[in-house]
Amino acid sequence: MKINDLLNIKSNYSNDEKKIILSFLLDLPKLDLFKLEEITDKKVINKYKKMLNNNLPLAYLLNEAYFFGNKFYVNKNVLIPRPETEVLVEEVYKLINKYFNDKVKICDLGTGSGVIGITLKKLNNSFDVTCIDISKKALKVAKKNSIYLNTDVNFINSDMLKRVNDNFDVIISNPPYIKNNTKEIDNIVKKYEPSLALYGGDDGLKYYKEILKSCKKNLNDKSIIAFEIGYDLKEDIINIIKEYFKDSKIICKKDYNDLDRYIFILNNLE
Repeated sequence: MKINDLLNIKSNYSNDEKKIILSFLLDLPKLDLFKLEEITDKKVINKYKKMLNNNLPLAYLLNEAYFFGNKFYVNKNVLIPRPETEVLVEEVYKLINKYFNDKVKICDLGTGSGVIGITLKKLNNSFDVTCIDISKKALKVAKKNSIYLNTDVNFINSDMLKRVNDNFDVIISNPPYIKNNTKEIDNIVKKYEPSLALYGGDDGLKYYKEILKSCKKNLNDKSIIAFEIGYDLKEDIINIIKEYFKDSKIICKKDYNDLDRYIFILNNLE
């Protein structure tokens, strides 16, 4: 069957997504797909047609997503990694290199698929990384990614830090921050991605409050707390930070779209 005919099959997926699906099925880089005029393997054609009838987000359909250049396994039990979170990891990595040695202890709180903690471990194998999540199903995905990417990472099943006794130099988290009942969310995200990892209460602040209220017992004297945040939550989160960390330095940064997206708390480091 001609490639163009395959791409013209009616579907909810865009042409670019269809090319990714075909490349996935043929185990070819997408650019190499342009070298083919047709596909003769009926099994591939039938599987492709079957996949086009699905409405899943592409990452769930293929069970893979890329983050920081690494391929991660994902399914409907975890959020699909976003490029914005790569900036969070990059900025924390810079801060660690500035203030700590290689023996830094890191907590990825609410790890989901494990992309944050595993990526930091990939960036420096000397880091001592612990990934925490309340969802056993999410931790199963994260453990699978740790094995696939050959990283030695610790995993704890816990509701936030309630079952955690260790102390850390860095706590990094991309917690649920979408406000309950918000209309500013894509239908496909609302339908398919896990609500447990999306919603942060009526004001979107539930988990920031919980983390900041309880995390001191798990922090070393010199430490960093790093958050990804909802773009409209910056001032509210800063007020919460000042309640529990009034003497700490607060750094705010924007994402690729010039939206407030990251907050870093430096404790006794300046």
